[in-house]
Amino acid sequence: MTLRLFFMRHGETEWSLSGQHTGRADIPLTANGEDEARRLGERLRVYAFNHVLSSPLQRSWRTCELAGLSQDTKVEQDLIEWDDGDYEGRTSAEIHATRPEWNVFRDGCLGGEMPDEISTRADRLIERLTKLDGNVALFSHSHFGRVLAVRWIGLAVEHAQSLLLSTASLSILGYEHDRPTIVLWNSAPLSQFVETDP
Repeated sequence: MTLRLFFMRHGETEWSLSGQHTGRADIPLTANGEDEARRLGERLRVYAFNHVLSSPLQRSWRTCELAGLSQDTKVEQDLIEWDDGDYEGRTSAEIHATRPEWNVFRDGCLGGEMPDEISTRADRLIERLTKLDGNVALFSHSHFGRVLAVRWIGLAVEHAQSLLLSTASLSILGYEHDRPTIVLWNSAPLSQFVETDP
């Protein structure tokens, strides 16, 4: 069997709606986020998973549960979101008011994780994951997922700024000719990308 990593971002939360940075704050899914997780589960039913891993934060493991994959789930600490430190709960606009050029993927978070630290964490997880086989489901978070993807293909953390992840999205990391590749990225219902009239 060939290893394939199915990366799922958690469903919507109040802070993902408001644009507040959500690192280690353990906030729940919204009702819509729970619906997103159930719809994600419908998409995943066609796959058999050899391993299911989730961040310890409730927005991830609840997404996993509602997607119907919680029976054999193991909590994986390295799947936790980027530690936002002093920027926890703040919007990018609020941070830019005092640091106009700030970019989390380049500058990290005061009082939290820096790019080299999250890169080390992603590399450590990848090293363990590459010892597995078959389909592996990972339930995690936006910023960490973006870092995991760029580290999977050997790029520096700063490149993660070019990859977006919608709530309850599905991405797949795998191989082509034994080289790590991004097979699928940020697959989510089109309604999440298109603004509609009120």
